[in-house]
Amino acid sequence: MPGFFVFGLLDISVYGIVFHRIHVLVQSPAQPSLPALSPKALALEQRVPKILVFDSGLGGLTVFSQLRALCPQANYFYVADDAAFPYGRHAPHIVIERVMAVIAGTVAAFAPDLVVIACNTASTLVLGPLRSAWPDMPFVGTVPAVKPAAAQTKSGMFSVLATPGTVARDYTHELVREFAGGYDVELVGSKRLASLAEAFMQGEAVDDSDIWAEIAPCFVAEGDRRTDVVVMACTHYPLLLDAFKRLAPWPVTWIDSGPAIAKRAQTILNEFQFALAENELSGEPSAAGAVFTFTSGAQPSPNLWAALEAYGFTGTGDLKVPFHSQP
Repeated sequence: MPGFFVFGLLDISVYGIVFHRIHVLVQSPAQPSLPALSPKALALEQRVPKILVFDSGLGGLTVFSQLRALCPQANYFYVADDAAFPYGRHAPHIVIERVMAVIAGTVAAFAPDLVVIACNTASTLVLGPLRSAWPDMPFVGTVPAVKPAAAQTKSGMFSVLATPGTVARDYTHELVREFAGGYDVELVGSKRLASLAEAFMQGEAVDDSDIWAEIAPCFVAEGDRRTDVVVMACTHYPLLLDAFKRLAPWPVTWIDSGPAIAKRAQTILNEFQFALAENELSGEPSAAGAVFTFTSGAQPSPNLWAALEAYGFTGTGDLKVPFHSQP
């Protein structure tokens, strides 16, 4: 039978917003009893890191999968802010306040060792405030992979496929100026791809024509040159990569920032000397868990849970962080 574990139960006030009785209730499969660990193995177990992965929705799963491949021994808590999804419909200051509030509640309840902001829109706005609020907490963000695209393009033409908010950010334009001066860079703001990716993960049918309408502007031809690299500057987009490749009018290199984010997280964990070692008893990586939660308190649908299990999730949580739209 599943077991339930309460990580925390508390009142939190962030930026003047009070969240009453925020709680994290984790459902996990019952575990068989294990033999007592030796002191050495116990020390390793106590150093296994806890990683918080945060996104506005399901796009962060593309980062989570890369993290878990590099750090399978870690314990993961994934927070999808479905209550406020999509972030593109909110003003920047509202996104900042919202992310700060959700992270405050989750950090208090889960006490992570490292936080991954697996959302480009949030990262371009809130990494600075987060690091100021928690100066001792390592945060890894997600930003458009402009520099790798400039290094990989052979035609000198590449596109950055992102949300309208990310395309509009000064941060994105600064990246282009710094790393892609002299290149032809097409910034493409998609209003629907993130929602289409969410629908796809829920098991809903997604029409190719809808996807093509969003990615078509990425493909630019000028004389004998044409786009040869597309940066997927939203973590939702790799969820639709198979469709992108099928619909593309010519082959291009699709850049996913997930592997680089995971590598950076692994480097930080190594610097802090967390256990990235084998369990002394079995010779296998230490048993780890992965918990998924929606901020609305909703539970995943059967279709979505099947997909989450394939990603390696072992339980669901109940993290309720109310969101009230503001002008």
